[in-house]
Order: sequence, then C-alpha cells, then structure tokens
Amino acid sequence: MFARLKEDIAAVRERDPAARSALEILLLYPGLKAVRMHRRAHWCLKHNLHFWARWISQRAVRKTGIEIHPGATIGRRLFIDHGSGVVIGETAEIGDDVTIYQGVTLGGTGKETGKRHPTIGSGVIIGSGAKVLGPFKVGDNAKIAAGSVVLREIPPNCTAVGVPARVVKRDGRRVDPLDQTDTPDPVAQEICQLRRRLHRLEREVEHVCMEIQEGGTGI
Repeated sequence: MFARLKEDIAAVRERDPAARSALEILLLYPGLKAVRMHRRAHWCLKHNLHFWARWISQRAVRKTGIEIHPGATIGRRLFIDHGSGVVIGETAEIGDDVTIYQGVTLGGTGKETGKRHPTIGSGVIIGSGAKVLGPFKVGDNAKIAAGSVVLREIPPNCTAVGVPARVVKRDGRRVDPLDQTDTPDPVAQEICQLRRRLHRLEREVEHVCMEIQEGGTGI
C-alpha cells in the first residue's frame, strides 16, 4: 500500500511543476485523494459491499469534485490534475501513467449495455473538458486535445482534436484533416463538397457578370 502511495506521489511530482513537496501532494491534491478513495471503493465492490462502495465514491465526490464509479478499473500512477468535474463511468478502464485534466468525462452514449465506457491505454493525456463517450479504445500514448468530443477509437501514438474528434497527428507526423483515407470524417467530407460547390457557383456568377458587362459595353 505504501509503495503504491509513494509511486503515486512521485508521478504527481514528475508531471506537475507546481508541486512543492510530497506532504503537499498527499494532503492537498484532490486527484490523489480521489484515486486513493476509489481504490477502497473498488475493493468494497469486489467483495460485494455495494452500499459501502457507493458511499465511499459519493463521499469522494463531495470532498474532491471528482466522481469515479467504484466499478471503474484504474491502472498505476494515474494523475488527475485539478480534477474538478471529472467523471469516470462504471465500465471505464484506464491503463498506467495516464494524465487527466479537469472537466473530463469518460462516459457512455446511453445506448449500450454491458461495456459502456471507454478503455484508455497507458500513457494517454486527456485535456481539459474533453469527453470520451462509448465502449471503444484510446490507444497507448494518444493525446486528446482540450474540449474534444471523442466518439470513436483513437489509434496509439495519435493526437485527436475537435468535435467530433479526428486524428491530426500520427507518430509525430501531421495528418491532413481532410484526407479521408486516414481519418474518415463525414463532416469533413461535407465541408469539402460545400467548398467545391461554392467555388463552382462563384465561377458561374463571375461568368454571368462578365457577359452582362460585355453586353452593356456593346449598347
């Protein structure tokens, strides 16, 4: 238990330049407190102590502003920075060395049964206010930009941006957001079609205007 706590504190110090001491992290960081309380709630749930599991998790919400369902599976060295408004659903799975910022939701769409929430790979960073909704996987070392809404699987080592989120970088190399072979996106396809149509209409209007001007000159 103490080894795991020491590991968690070291992870916070490594990823938060504002952290000054281990004591400050232990006593004052809501993310660490929420993760510690979740471990107790998860243990209670595994031992069929459902009421106490929910009681601990709801107490954690009141103390930290972070809601982690007792059924969620969390790996080692999770760092929830600030954390207010973070919600992690019952069937969510989180790998090791994940960083989550405030306002993040790991939720479902309300249509699934069974596995309803996302699986987050190891080393993932999820920016402030991002929503990851559905029973798919976000691959290892992926990055989700702040404010993004992720509705489908994100491959490993990719950066996803937007609403809905699309991959803009893969293995450190930029991906053309309108290249449908890399990132199928019906919204981007529609934008491309509208651009082509607008360009065609502009050319037609210019052609008509030129004909009118030429006709006026002839008069």
